[in-house]
Amino acid sequence: MEIIRTISWMSQVARGAHAKERIVGLVPTMGALHEGHFSLIRAARSECSPVVVSIFVNPKQFGPSEDFKKYPRAFEADRAALENLGVDYLFAPTPEEMYPRGFRTTVAVEGLNEKLEGRSRPGHFQGVTTVVLKLLEIVQPNRAYFGRKDAQQARIIRQMALDLNLATQIVVRPILREPDGLALSSRNVYLNADERRAATALYRSLEAAHEEIAAGERTAARLLAAIRRVIDSEPGVALDYAEIVDAETLEPVVSLRGECLILLAATLGKTRLIDNALIEQSNGNFRVTL
Repeated sequence: MEIIRTISWMSQVARGAHAKERIVGLVPTMGALHEGHFSLIRAARSECSPVVVSIFVNPKQFGPSEDFKKYPRAFEADRAALENLGVDYLFAPTPEEMYPRGFRTTVAVEGLNEKLEGRSRPGHFQGVTTVVLKLLEIVQPNRAYFGRKDAQQARIIRQMALDLNLATQIVVRPILREPDGLALSSRNVYLNADERRAATALYRSLEAAHEEIAAGERTAARLLAAIRRVIDSEPGVALDYAEIVDAETLEPVVSLRGECLILLAATLGKTRLIDNALIEQSNGNFRVTL
């Protein structure tokens, strides 16, 4: 595996792969890799060659009071894991390489990035879309892989790719969870033992909604009430938001229809976690994917 630090060399390597008509896959990450990332890399390996993984803790998606400096960084462990997975190139630029002096441009997907996480974390998604667009332009991948745990992010990136006529196919893969249901996240390492146990309330609340849907409930308010009962019963979990939204517009729905998302965000101590469930309608029936 070759480690690449500069944009110019990464672009040259990618152009060489395209000249040979190879299918280039990109998995963008901020490092502190876990099995969720590895599942994306395995999917890329099965469909692409070469596979590029980027590790870049993007300062532009962190707010002034957020955890940029404390965000977990484990470069050597990540490098070893990527080598074991057969990754071809690790692109690991510095902030100065990605945002040189005089950098002025941001990318905003209006109507989607102000909601939910965007409401709680102003400017977050402009930082995400800006860095993702830069990575897509640098690597020019045929396919780029993202996880559904960050469902709003995935939706925004798909819209950006559509609106800007990007050639890259945006591939969104399922959430991976711990045996007790907690969604895999690099931020889980922040949780102490009590917070880790309490964090399962997010998954349990989604399960409660799932059970209500299976029993025939279709009203969003009642489903959200079931979610809040579970969250409220767990001391130490402070709910930021719980919403059921249309999967395309991210607008709240009154009752289930078509494809919807249940989106959650909560804080445990100083750690903020998100989770979600996908609801799909087919022939009058609703299927929930956690």
